[in-house]
Amino acid sequence: MKPPEALLLDYGAGNVRSAARALERAGMTVRVTDNAADVAHASALVVPGQGHFRQVMQAFDRGGFHAPVLEAARAGTPLLGICVGMQLLFDGSEEAPGVPGLALLPGTVRKFEAAGGHKVPQMGWNALQARGDSPLLRGLGPDAYAYFVHSYYVPLQTDIERGAVTSYGVLFWSALSHGNIHATQFHPEKSGAVGLAILENFRREVGNHSG
Repeated sequence: MKPPEALLLDYGAGNVRSAARALERAGMTVRVTDNAADVAHASALVVPGQGHFRQVMQAFDRGGFHAPVLEAARAGTPLLGICVGMQLLFDGSEEAPGVPGLALLPGTVRKFEAAGGHKVPQMGWNALQARGDSPLLRGLGPDAYAYFVHSYYVPLQTDIERGAVTSYGVLFWSALSHGNIHATQFHPEKSGAVGLAILENFRREVGNHSG
């Protein structure tokens, strides 16, 4: 059986090489593209993202990805956002007031406060606590840890029913599944066996969708 294919978007603001290798280890065929015209034909989309929200969103828009990705996501194409790629899915971010995100999910990304010994950014390993039945997290034990590097977070009050929460001064959504839209604030490609298991779960979701 042919492995499912993921279209990995290379718009100049994500660590594409390490994400591609991790997806391949998880059993997916990976096609890297900087051509927004490829999005309409993809069986699954992976949106990485690193850096300042404004610069990442501007690079995404300059590459012509905004409208095709919205259309594909709304049509049911499985999508995985990673790090700032997760934050792009929301209405916007405190990091760049007035810069609209993709608004596939309602809510505004907030900035961590440096208090109580919690340095900003959060850098390092932290625990994932499952909430609801997210396909990304199936089979993970209660002691699952993932690797984070971020200063902004999706607040717990956001209207998300399935995913994982993590505590860093505040509880925040560290992973989510909403229909065909999935995302992780942490880097699965840097999260060892847990990250690999999450990408394998995404591969199964893509296979189920295409099957």
